[in-house]
Parts: sequence; C-alpha cells; structure tokens
Amino acid sequence: MKTVAVVGSQWGDEGKGKIVDLLAADADVIVRFQGGNNAAHTLVVNGEKFILRLVPAGALHAGKVCVIGNGTVVDPIALIGEIDELKRRNHLKDDGLLRLSYDAHMVMPYHRAIDRAREARLGKSAIGTTGFGIGPAYEDKMSRMGLRFDDLSNFAAFKEKLERNVREKNLYLKLVLKAKPVSAAEIVEQMRKVRTRLTRYLGDTSVLLAEAIAAGQRVLFEGAHGVMLDIDHGTYPYVTSSNCGASAVFGGAGVAPGKLDCVLGITKAYTTRVGGGPFPSEMKGKLAETLRVEGDEFGSATGRPRRIGWYDTVLARHAARLNGMWGLALTKLDVLTGIDPLKICVAYELRGRRYSEIPPGRHLLEKVKPIYEELPGWREDITQTRSLAELPASARRYLNRVSELSGVKLAMVGVGAAREATIVIENPFRA
Repeated sequence: MKTVAVVGSQWGDEGKGKIVDLLAADADVIVRFQGGNNAAHTLVVNGEKFILRLVPAGALHAGKVCVIGNGTVVDPIALIGEIDELKRRNHLKDDGLLRLSYDAHMVMPYHRAIDRAREARLGKSAIGTTGFGIGPAYEDKMSRMGLRFDDLSNFAAFKEKLERNVREKNLYLKLVLKAKPVSAAEIVEQMRKVRTRLTRYLGDTSVLLAEAIAAGQRVLFEGAHGVMLDIDHGTYPYVTSSNCGASAVFGGAGVAPGKLDCVLGITKAYTTRVGGGPFPSEMKGKLAETLRVEGDEFGSATGRPRRIGWYDTVLARHAARLNGMWGLALTKLDVLTGIDPLKICVAYELRGRRYSEIPPGRHLLEKVKPIYEELPGWREDITQTRSLAELPASARRYLNRVSELSGVKLAMVGVGAAREATIVIENPFRA
C-alpha cells in the first residue's frame, strides 16, 4: 500500500509517535494534517529521547519530506524553537525537506492568553485544555478572523489584520475574562522575525502531495490526539478542537477522497486520558499509580499525570468503525507485566441494559458501569521479544482477545519505548 494514515484509537497519548517513526523508514513523505502543538509525540531513538509537537516524526529519518498541512494550527514561535532544537541535534539539516502549507492558520499570543484565562475562569468546571491556544485559533479560523501563513507575504496588510484582531481580543480579555491584555507592538515584532525564519518553508502542500501520490511515492499521514477527542465523534465538550480521524486527512492535507489506501489505529494495551470528561474503565488507587509510573504516563506537552484505565473495547469498536481500520498497533504491552488478573472492558451497563456500543445520548457515558472480562497475566520480561511466538502464552491470549473484541487484526505490538522494541506482524507499506 502507498498511502497510510495513522490515527489514535483512544483519548490520544497512545504512542503514535513511535509507530509513525517506525513506518517513516518506509515512507517518502510524512504529513501532519490536524491539531497543533498541544499534541506531542515522544520517540526514543538509539537511547535518545525526542519530543515532537509540530514537525512530523519523519524528521528523525534522513532524506524524508516532512509536511505540515493546511488543517493544522501552528504556533510559529513554537515551530521555530522545534526546528532549531532538531538542527542542534543534527536532524532536519536540509530546509527543503520541511514544507509548511500557506493555508495553515497561526496560533497567536492572544489565543494562548484567551485559552488560559477561560480555563482559570471555569475553575473546577474547566475542560482541561493545554492552554496552548489551539481552540481559540480554530475559532478564529471558522469565524474568518484567522491569520494564515499566506498573510505574511504582504506584511503591511498582515500588520493591519493583526492589530485589528488584538484590539478585539483585548476587549474580550479585559471586559469578559478579567485578564491581562496583550501587546500588539510586541506581537508585530515577533511576527516580523517569524516571517524571516519561516518563509523558506512555505508552499502549496496540496499540490506537493498530489504529485507525490501520482508518482507512486509512499505517503504517511500522521494523526494527532485520538478518536475520543474528536470534535464531532469524541466525548464532547471534553475534546480537542479538530477532527482526529482518518477522514480529516482529505480536508487537512488537501488530498482527494479515495487516495488513502489504509488506516492503522494506534492503541495502548490499557487506556489513558488527560483532563476532564467521562472515563468508564478508569481505575483508582495503587494499581493506577503503578501503571502511571511504569508507563511514564505524564503528558509529553504538559507534564500532567494521565488518568489510567483498563482496555476498553467499546471505545475500540467505535474508533474502528469510524475509521475503517485496516489494522491495530498496540503499544506498551510490557507495562502490564506482573499484573494478574488483567481486565478488559467488553461492554457497558446502564439502568439494567447492556451496551456493546457507546449509548445514544453521549451524556450517558458518564453514568455507565463497565462490564469486565478477566484474563490471566504474566510475569516474564517481554521487552526483548521480537515475535509473537516469543511472548508468554498469557500475553498472546490477551492480545488475541483484544483483537477479537475490537474487531481489528493486530499489525504491531510495542514491548518497550525504543524504536526497535516492536513486534511487527504486518507493515502496511509492505502489505
């Protein structure tokens, strides 16, 4: 297959970065098509840890074209910092290998200020955003007030639009949110430097991708977040501000429907989420804390501790149906070592009725009770295994049951943080 999309099957943080990095070795072009620097992909390469927030994971492979598509919202200051850090560590040496869509919208300082002030004002009712300004940036995009990288081509006109926006946002910050206003003059000077630094990367990425696909190149679409954080299909309002599924590839990267060969879903061997919102299979207490520490379950972008739960096949089936998944890559199986018994959520119970899908009326998700199936655990160290046959029988049984209940075949299994700590059953680019 030539075109592959990688999407999260849970509430994000499933380990997509590691799988994208692995698949990037076989790809020619790697594309981010939605989200912003509120998503972070953590990769361990040759014992060295990298955290990528905007630049696609292909940047860690020499000679790969990395594309940031029009569906993203990009904090230009954060992007410059990320580029500089990669160059400092001897990656992304060729500027021609990073392309940024003219049509991508910019996250501005006033977006961050609004995001943080809103969360502070909501107090205990806060959604739990990263505070990086992603939601307000998408709001401006939809209200046609957004600033795109294309606007930098005429800096005088850009300055006028920016100052207009700052006047309006400052009124909102001061009068409604009771927060400190931002300085238009400071932002103008920041953007003047941004223009100098980022212009070299700008281009029509939709045309670039069309040409790559027509030429038979392998294109990998790198999703951010997860299906349960999708603005339409997730646990609204405790979601992100973009569509996170495979269908977002077409609008967010500017490629035609029908040009996507397969979708690989990424899932953990258990479930996590950050921030507020329903979490039917959530666990509490000592076991949750153990998994949090063993799995390093702290946000890559924020450092916040993640909530921990058992694997939820109701959510998995939801994600598989929405994305038409070809296969599933399961990560962090090694974190479950030593836990016996293991539980899998197979359905929900609500008012005496059993649900194998999310109940109609999404607000009911907060009231459901998980129905669990128990499986025996294992104690053997599995971090050096590189085939299913090498895994303990209990681990294989767990994987088989996860696949069966999720309705998707397993394509890969992660048994450690490093790039090579992956059991590859089937690579979509080689299928």
